[in-house]
Amino acid sequence: MIVLGVILLVVGFVTGISVLWTIGIILVVIGAILWILGALGRSVGGRKHYW
Repeated sequence: MIVLGVILLVVGFVTGISVLWTIGIILVVIGAILWILGALGRSVGGRKHYW
């Protein structure tokens, strides 16, 4: 999710499409939150680790 967000950020920046930029930021933030929760040992979506 983080990688997809970064790709959308780059594509949105290069092409000037603000919708891709916004979606990329949202995906990066959500992916980082899920990654941190999984690293802390909390269950994310019924799994101990989030990949």
